[in-house]
Amino acid sequence: MLHIDTWKRVLIWLVCVTGLLMALPNAFYTRVEQSNDAKAAIELGIDTPEMQAEAAQWPNWLPSSLVNLGLDLRGGAHLLAEVKVSDVYESRMDAMWPEIRDALRDERATVGTIRRQNSAPDEIRVRISQPEGMARALEVVRGLARQVQTLSGVGATDIEARSEGDTIVVQLSDAEKLASDDRTVRQSLEIIRRRIDEVGTREPTIQRQGADRILIQVPGVGSAGELKEIIGTTAQLTFNPVAGRTTDADTAPGIGQEVVPSLDEDGVYYILESAPVVTGEELVDAQPAFDQNGRPAVNFRFNTSGARKFGDYTLENIGAPFAIVLDDEVISAPVIQSHIPGGSGIITGNFTVEESTNLAVLLRAGALPAGLEFLEERTIGPELGQDSIDAGKVATIVAFVAVLVFMALSYGLFGIFANIALILNVGLLFGLLSLIGATLTLPGIAGIVLTVGMAVDANVLIFERIREELKSARGPARAIELGYEKALSAILDANVTTFITATILFAMGSGPVRGFAITLGLGILTSVFTAIFVTRLMIVIWFERRRPKTIEV
Repeated sequence: MLHIDTWKRVLIWLVCVTGLLMALPNAFYTRVEQSNDAKAAIELGIDTPEMQAEAAQWPNWLPSSLVNLGLDLRGGAHLLAEVKVSDVYESRMDAMWPEIRDALRDERATVGTIRRQNSAPDEIRVRISQPEGMARALEVVRGLARQVQTLSGVGATDIEARSEGDTIVVQLSDAEKLASDDRTVRQSLEIIRRRIDEVGTREPTIQRQGADRILIQVPGVGSAGELKEIIGTTAQLTFNPVAGRTTDADTAPGIGQEVVPSLDEDGVYYILESAPVVTGEELVDAQPAFDQNGRPAVNFRFNTSGARKFGDYTLENIGAPFAIVLDDEVISAPVIQSHIPGGSGIITGNFTVEESTNLAVLLRAGALPAGLEFLEERTIGPELGQDSIDAGKVATIVAFVAVLVFMALSYGLFGIFANIALILNVGLLFGLLSLIGATLTLPGIAGIVLTVGMAVDANVLIFERIREELKSARGPARAIELGYEKALSAILDANVTTFITATILFAMGSGPVRGFAITLGLGILTSVFTAIFVTRLMIVIWFERRRPKTIEV
């Protein structure tokens, strides 16, 4: 006999009601964009008076999650950036120079005095006064080389050293350049993602293309220029020893030094050692704060290695000036008053509260390791996305109506039950998309249309099975029960294989493919639920009330 326990009935209807409530805000608001500012009221972004009026009518206690619209529907910015991986070579060699210098100084009796020469950005040239000690000098420098992990597993060194007369030439090895290029692109990718996430942008597409390119698509951003401002700010923080101070911008610095302008003092320039003691890459935290005089500042904290280097330097250089350099400008050059252990400090300057907050955000996100060259930039207007939405609505409605008519004509009353379940199915699908904060793209709309077409497949299998059982002279109750039991395995097999395909598309694909996979996968879940549980519950309730002697399917 047909029977469904009371608790199962309550659970089925509860799932349906919850799903529809989750989907309801998408129909209630004509255009909604989430933002943190509106969460105090209803967790919805409201940027027009009409939307404010609508929000005033929306109860705060109801769910308010929304389906995010992708770039092709909502509009936004598209950038294709090329990472200038060769920029890293110069900073890599500058960072290596102090280590090479200190190692050769220990061999002064053999190699004589050492002096760094002007050279290409990707190499270091060191002249020694005793060329007869060149063999020992090369041995010392090569001893500083480190192993580089390669795809073949064969260990290669990160530097190569050779002699040219009385000059040692140190360069990065080819293996290290390849590894450095890969690290640079990966680091740039992560930093761009952090910066975009810091400003609260939802559902961006940030992915690597080829060896040195990054694709960036961010829905809701007003223009490509605005997006470039978000990701293009360098925020390169270094702590450099001060060698002098001047008012002449044309002052010639010594070897291994550079002239950097002051941020706060017009016409003042600092002569700094090019090799920093600590860099912003070793920062683990930066927060806006106020100094002892109540002026906006930024508190920072280094990681273990940065804290050790910072502490050692301040211990050995008490009374010496120490420059804090941000994007090639000295923002502060305090005199070291005492040893600073622990790796914590404060950056002061003529900041506003907003500037200190923005600086802290950029420092937390990290500095881009290399420059970006934007090869392609496009701004997609929301009106184009609206056209896509309208076209998608038309396609969905046409498919929806066609399926409803087909089911009603083919299966009569049972077809109407399937149509009701189909409507619930679409509502549950949008409820799930809202719940997980998924992004709806144009291919995603195609997935919804496909789901509408596929949603009744399970009901067709069940109803055809019931017809076969009725031809075997089964009673109505037994025919319905056997129809669901015998069709279940076929339904599960068909949908499980399709769901596996959708999962693979989501895991392996990107961009539009993922958008399609999300709606397809969730549509399969809601379709199976409505076919196996919802339509059966409606049929059971109808059968219990009417108790028909015969049925027509």
